[in-house]
Amino acid sequence: MKKDQLEIACFNLESAIIAQENGADRVELCAEMKEGGTTPDFKITEQARKELSIDLNVMIRPRGGDFVYTDAEFEQMKAEIVQFKKLNVDGFVFGILDKEGNINKEQNKELVALANPIPCTFHRAFDVVNVVYQSLESVIECGFKTILTSGQKENVVEGIDVLAELDKKANNRIVIMPGGGLRSTNIGLLKEKTKAVFYHSSAIVGPGETANGDEVKALKTNL
Repeated sequence: MKKDQLEIACFNLESAIIAQENGADRVELCAEMKEGGTTPDFKITEQARKELSIDLNVMIRPRGGDFVYTDAEFEQMKAEIVQFKKLNVDGFVFGILDKEGNINKEQNKELVALANPIPCTFHRAFDVVNVVYQSLESVIECGFKTILTSGQKENVVEGIDVLAELDKKANNRIVIMPGGGLRSTNIGLLKEKTKAVFYHSSAIVGPGETANGDEVKALKTNL
């Protein structure tokens, strides 16, 4: 039986190293924490790839704000996937919606195909989709391997019932990874109420944008 896994969202190289040193299983590297994460700098990602022996996932998101992209932004996302593939990253994290708040199947499928054979995670754009369980089916259809979600609420504790239901409906076809306000103080509750196998946290406590090593350890201990 595979042990539960911990992913740390990292907004700088220092956090990625702290995550690895304190037992994280995977890093999600991004920039601009205040925007909820955007595509990281290529050079920083290159450095992270050299420093990390654990898995490294990379966010592909051209800007903060909504998840409906212009043609130019979509082309930028494609170019970034091609560029980051050269670094042998372990996963890509992105998500595109249409103007109606549904999963943009055509564009997401194109990016998933471009990323292949590297697996893709649909990020928290999922938390603002219109029809949550129908969207689950659309994300699966697009070929994603994981959905990062807070259960459409401000945080994972508020969204716990939706997370549990998503996990049930996913029925092992896709990984439902709780993320958003996940901390060592509530990870036990999530573990108890959902069947999640992968958990996502920034492990940031207090001011700043750098992961806290003790919090990473505590998250891992409570898994």
